[in-house]
Order: sequence, then structure tokens, then C-alpha cells
Amino acid sequence: MSANRIYIYKRYERFWHWSQAVLIIVMMITGFEIHGSYTLIGFKDAVDVHTISAWTLMVVWAFTTFWQFTTGEWRQYIPSTRNVSAMIRYYTVGIFKDTPHPFRKTTVQKHNPLQRLAYLALLAFISPLIWGSGLLYLFYGNWAQLGVDKVLSLEMVALVHTAGAFMITAFFFIHVYLTTTGHTIFAHIKAMITGWEEIEEHLPPTSKVAQRSAGKT
Repeated sequence: MSANRIYIYKRYERFWHWSQAVLIIVMMITGFEIHGSYTLIGFKDAVDVHTISAWTLMVVWAFTTFWQFTTGEWRQYIPSTRNVSAMIRYYTVGIFKDTPHPFRKTTVQKHNPLQRLAYLALLAFISPLIWGSGLLYLFYGNWAQLGVDKVLSLEMVALVHTAGAFMITAFFFIHVYLTTTGHTIFAHIKAMITGWEEIEEHLPPTSKVAQRSAGKT
């Protein structure tokens, strides 16, 4: 296999990615403890850590939104249905048959069409669902002043927030799995640490699965 190394992920982009990942992991762990799934640090501490992590993530997102629009990186997330079927075939069948990847990353196209649609679902549906219900939950004592106490119940908001939590958890684990689908198992993770991505030019006759296995050693 021949490959070119190109600098794709900028320093802030990598900071945003890893800080968001850490905060989401913390929120998943504390959130399910608040839900009563297990006990690790206690209900009160879990609530405090969950709340602080949520506010921190909102601040990170605010800075990131500003960065996206000032640098033009927001264009990376414009959805497209072109070649979506090819991406689905690759991830479900082609990857196990050494089929060449149907998408080639560039500095102006970092996300394949399937990723763009997934991020659209995250930004347009899952995020408003979990953030809206979370803020309503947090400011339950102010519902009367906000005028929502007549149309909402705490149980309803809790169910919606839990549903959003399961969606973000599923998104997280699918995302982690997809990071292992490079030419080696850690190739995409390494790129998000260093910023440099190895772009495959072509695949040799040898097994791609064997290449990933070699990456584990």
C-alpha cells in the first residue's frame, strides 16, 4: 500500500474532539448513575459532576461554533446523499472483502457522506433533544416562571432525556468502532492525536484485515 501523509486536523480541532469525548464519557457515566443503573460516587456527587460537565461542554461548543464559522470549517458538515449507498456497502460488506475505500479524505472533505448525515442527525435531532430536556430538568424549579409547568411533567422530561442519553451512547460506540476501520486499527485515532492522516492510494492483494491485525502488535 502506498500512502500520502496530509495535515488534516488542526490543533483546535483535536482539542475540541478530545475534550468533547472526555466530557461525554463523564456525562454518560454520571448520567446513568443518576438514573439509578449503578452506584460509583454517590447520587449527589454524580449530579454535581454531571452538571459541571454539561456546562463545560456547552462552553466548548460555543467556542467551537465560533471557530467553525470563522474558519469556514462548518462546510465540512454540509450533508450530501451522494455515494451514501457506496459507503453503506463498504462498511457492511466491502470492508470484509478488501474492497478499496470509496471515499478519499482531503483538507476540504474530511467526512464521508455517511458521516455527514450522522453528524446532521446528531446536531439537528439528538443534541437539541438531550440539551433541551437537560436544561428543563436542571431548571425544574423555574418552570412556573417559564410557563411550562402546565404542559410538561418531570417524568416526561426525564424519559426524553434518558432516550437522548441512549442515542448519544449508541452514537459514541458506533463512532469508536468506525475509528478502527482504517488501514490499521489505530490509524484514525493516531491522526486525531497528531493531525496527520495517511491517505491510502491503493490496496495491495494482501488482506486489509491482516493489516489491521499487524497494527495491533
